[in-house]
Amino acid sequence: MKYNSIDEANKAVIDNISGAAPFLVDVVPAKEKIKELNEGKVLLHAGPPIKWEEMTGPMQGSCIGAALFEGWTNNEEDARNMLANGEVTFIPCHHVDAVGPMGGITSANMPVFVVENRSEGNEAYCIMNEGIGKVLRFGAYSEEVINRLKWMQNVLGPTIASALKLTEDGLNLNVMIAKAVTMGDEFHQRNIAASLIFLKEISPYIAQLDISEKDRKDVIQFLADTDQFFLNIAMATGKAVLDGARKKIEAGTVVTAMCRNGKDFGIRISGMGDQWFTAPVNTPQGLFFTGYSQDDANPDIGDSAIVEAYGFGGMAMIAAPGVTRFVGAGGFQDALATSNEMMEICLDQNSNFTIPTWDFQGACLGIDARKVVETGIEPVINTGIAHKKPGLGQVGAGTVRAPKECFEKALEAYAEKLGLI
Repeated sequence: MKYNSIDEANKAVIDNISGAAPFLVDVVPAKEKIKELNEGKVLLHAGPPIKWEEMTGPMQGSCIGAALFEGWTNNEEDARNMLANGEVTFIPCHHVDAVGPMGGITSANMPVFVVENRSEGNEAYCIMNEGIGKVLRFGAYSEEVINRLKWMQNVLGPTIASALKLTEDGLNLNVMIAKAVTMGDEFHQRNIAASLIFLKEISPYIAQLDISEKDRKDVIQFLADTDQFFLNIAMATGKAVLDGARKKIEAGTVVTAMCRNGKDFGIRISGMGDQWFTAPVNTPQGLFFTGYSQDDANPDIGDSAIVEAYGFGGMAMIAAPGVTRFVGAGGFQDALATSNEMMEICLDQNSNFTIPTWDFQGACLGIDARKVVETGIEPVINTGIAHKKPGLGQVGAGTVRAPKECFEKALEAYAEKLGLI
């Protein structure tokens, strides 16, 4: 369809986003949905394209862990050699309808959430949340990490998949997100309410399954203990909704993806399809766990900024005043100021997701690359902070800004496409 103006195209994009109908419908091994993972030794990673030698410590650590998990080798040295000598193919998650937290490393046999956007008929995928502590997404690859991944592969994933099959239609994610945002979640650093809502919805179905009592107890306990479990569902939701809009409209300046790989920050906009616009990534600033400091922080990493592109995370700081101090962002007034500032670079507000602490205004809807460049206001992202050395895991939490240069490059390319320059 041809649009008469950028504003008209942008209106079509944000209408598509707010009209999306995402449902959680399944959990499957990644290779069942992503054919590229069946073509030899292949790993998906967060952010725009990157080579092994350019990856920071946590992402390399995650790759080592994935190689051990898949049984490609049984020791770190062989894994490193394999990853460095070209034996493994690396593909961005975003290139295959997926997203991944932190390192984003996804391999063939890891279970992934399947989110279907029923308004457009497209799907998106994300690995499951491992919990806290030493975890693969932050670059850890000890025996404990691999054993947990195997339990997720063999017990957690199949259990949730079987439970979802007992639902009539899958789980309506718009409803779950709308509830949780009124309970103090912003879906990046705070997912406690949404994770508990998920547990409430899925537990009756788990109770009906013909599985061992030990597996039933272990799954319920893991879901109860994992405050961030819903984050990965929120990421797949954002990906499904934003991809549905950009692939249908193919015009305008709405930001449809933001991600980072430890080297580059990348964005996509609705009018430029699959093309990435990148700039050097920033390092998060925030609060650190005891014994760690800013000197330990890895440059920003992960696909989880898809949540901000969807209007949550740092964009919706006011929804979660309880998390502002955890990310070093001050108090309630600071949260309010942040969300008010973010509205200056957005096109509208999403009436599906009203925020009580913002006088029931809707969440931010449609970051406009033009407004970012015009105002100089860079989107705020809430993020976990990984140690720059592999294997040490998360050392804090904070915020980071998306570099304006990405948005400038995107606008220049779109202007050239339209024949304006």
